Amino acid sequence: MAHVPIEELLKRCSSVYKLVILASRRAKEISEGAPALVEQAPRKVTSIALEEILQGKVLYRPIEDDKSSKRKKKKE
Repeated sequence: MAHVPIEELLKRCSSVYKLVILASRRAKEISEGAPALVEQAPRKVTSIALEEILQGKVLYRPIEDDKSSKRKKKKE
């Protein structure tokens, strides 16, 4: 497995827990047939996902649930 420095990855994603979720979801997409966004040698999907995050090609974006959206609208 290629060495991907955790410090560099955490600059892209503020929490190690968010990083794990992001990498695992992206690895699953790749294993299900999504094209890789980086040049790849025959590598594991997790390594490809981490490299994509490191290069800034995959980002963590939180999803707002309906309740928090409604609260924001009420405040406005």
